[in-house]
Amino acid sequence: MYENILVAIDLNDETSVHKPLLSAVELARKFGAQLHVLTIVREVEAILLAKAVPLGYDLIVTDLENRLAALIRRINAEDLHPKILVAQGLSIYAEILGIAEEAKADLVVVGSHRPAMKDYLLGSNASRVVRHARCSVLVARG
Repeated sequence: MYENILVAIDLNDETSVHKPLLSAVELARKFGAQLHVLTIVREVEAILLAKAVPLGYDLIVTDLENRLAALIRRINAEDLHPKILVAQGLSIYAEILGIAEEAKADLVVVGSHRPAMKDYLLGSNASRVVRHARCSVLVARG
């Protein structure tokens, strides 16, 4: 049913990491799908961190890739040979949607938190992905 599964992980929000990743891994195993594990650095954060670190943005990307790889090892999902992706952009949901298109994802798995008032007014990234994705979306709450 699924050939490419993209899971978007927010490494800054530990409460919304495990459930989406575990769900994506389980589905990838069940369907024999390629798993793509993504995290996104907002453009502003990347610029500020790059200025603070002598080696710049490449060091940030390497650190994030290592953190994603550690999460994958922690849940024993190395056998899936997931593709680890780090992206940057001003709009998290737009990056997720763009990478889903590039990866030819037929399922996107995202985490979500309990909505705050600002989410009701502006909408969360998860809800925007759900509304605009061209494929199925699973919102896995922790």
